[in-house]
Amino acid sequence: MERISPPLTGDERETLRAYLDYHRATLAWKCEGLTDEQLRRASMPPSTLSLLGLVRHMAEVERHWFRRVVGGEELPHLWSDSHDFQAAYDASGSSRAEAFTAWQEEVAHGRRIEAAAESLEVTAYVPRWEETASLRLVMLHLIHEYARHNGHADFLREAIDGVTGA
Repeated sequence: MERISPPLTGDERETLRAYLDYHRATLAWKCEGLTDEQLRRASMPPSTLSLLGLVRHMAEVERHWFRRVVGGEELPHLWSDSHDFQAAYDASGSSRAEAFTAWQEEVAHGRRIEAAAESLEVTAYVPRWEETASLRLVMLHLIHEYARHNGHADFLREAIDGVTGA
């Protein structure tokens, strides 16, 4: 899989988009070539973290920040009736097709919402924080979230088949 390299001299928005896409591609790359069973394999007890669980979680994160917060849509969670982000981590009954389809759809929505925003200065109310936040902060938050979980994905992938590298 080829990942886009963030520009060395791009403007702020172009750079944020590129870094977010870079991290999205990194998660997909970490899952490349694995079976559903391998993707569902948990790290080590007591953790139930798996690569497929990370993909599902990031679908929920994309959905929440871009569609609910920035887009103002009232949407249920994909894998929880009680607004539990942690439910996405339970990929025991999931497949690559189910998880990746949901994730890719949410990424597409996120890209559309971000591109339609007038600027990075656009703000939206974040109920959990009881504050408004800019699109800039949302994009930085997503980059942070992917970077953190891609570190987990590195260890999960290495434990499955020894593949390393970022």
